[in-house]
Amino acid sequence: MDNQLLEMCVKPIGFVSNKIKSKQEPGYDWMEVVSRVKINGKFSQALEGLEEYSHIIIIYWLHQADVARMALKVHPRGNKELPLVGLFASRSPYRPNPVGQKVARLLRHQGNILLVEGLDAIDGTPVIDIKPYIPGYDSVADVIVPRWNQKE
Repeated sequence: MDNQLLEMCVKPIGFVSNKIKSKQEPGYDWMEVVSRVKINGKFSQALEGLEEYSHIIIIYWLHQADVARMALKVHPRGNKELPLVGLFASRSPYRPNPVGQKVARLLRHQGNILLVEGLDAIDGTPVIDIKPYIPGYDSVADVIVPRWNQKE
């Protein structure tokens, strides 16, 4: 594999459904958005036991991200008052592979439907994987982040 780029095929296992049709819509707080995640029925058994977790990690494809807008250096959150940093030091959706991931509160699991809160994905977003959130494994102590990214 020396210097060869692999081409990979990623297929959705389900889709997000919620009231947010576009990232440009103003007036909502992602932490309060409730989404319905409908998983392909052939994966229903793979969801068994998930209801024992309060939070899950949802990995999804940013299907409306315009990859042509990708830049190697960006201002985080599009805020020109923040320093110019490398793309991979930001959460910009305009990436070589527009993959998103979010820890969301699992409100309910019924059949192949997950009801979650706090998922920052718009209506119609393809879901490509789900993992349980495991404290200690998925969280890190003594984290260091740039000053501009610290909550004050």
